[in-house]
Amino acid sequence: MARASRTKKKTKAPLRLLDRTAQAIRRALRWLLLGLAAGFVLLVAWVGLYRFVDPPGGFYQWSESRKLGGVTRDWVDFDQIAPVMARSVVAAEDVNFCRHWGFDMGAIRDALAEGGARGASTITQQVVKNTFLWHGRTMVRKLLEAVLTPVVELLWPKERILEVYLNIAEFDQGVFGVQAAAQRYYGVDAADLSARQAALLAAVLPAPQDRDAARPSEFMRRRATSIADGAATIARDDRSACFGG
Repeated sequence: MARASRTKKKTKAPLRLLDRTAQAIRRALRWLLLGLAAGFVLLVAWVGLYRFVDPPGGFYQWSESRKLGGVTRDWVDFDQIAPVMARSVVAAEDVNFCRHWGFDMGAIRDALAEGGARGASTITQQVVKNTFLWHGRTMVRKLLEAVLTPVVELLWPKERILEVYLNIAEFDQGVFGVQAAAQRYYGVDAADLSARQAALLAAVLPAPQDRDAARPSEFMRRRATSIADGAATIARDDRSACFGG
């Protein structure tokens, strides 16, 4: 009888250890899920706040300010920006801006078909990157961008997305936002930009540190002409309706 009792005790001990291990794993998973949920709620609250409060600047702008000893930026509301400027950046960067929910699937398919030689980021994705995240191609950043982009689309009207984009985009080294760019290149306010000036500023956006709207190259002049034509086209159809363009 004593031998049988000892065998039962030996059998119960590993079972109790396995049970405690399973309980610890369940607790850890529960805390992990709670942490992820809390983090997501905080991100949503952050995005929601910036619908009404103008963002102070993103990580990239902060790093450029440290590197250069300061940057030039002057926030202006959407109604203080020439409508042709809004149409120009949409024509240049995201022609289907009013028709997608943050990701342009057609542009993504085209980019994949060309082997990734062209970009497919929407204006909303660029706002997420420049406002909430950092520059780079890490999987973590891409995952956060994929999560935050539809949240921005859900919580912000399209006009607000475009307003933030135009105020946080880099137009020259250390020059952020369309008001600072209009002053820097043309000596006018963003509200007074002409169609040609707006098209040239939009042509700068993909490579702001390599292109100069005041002294445009032949490529930039041709690109600006194409952008101006595109801006006029979307003014005639419904592709600018979501921001009153």
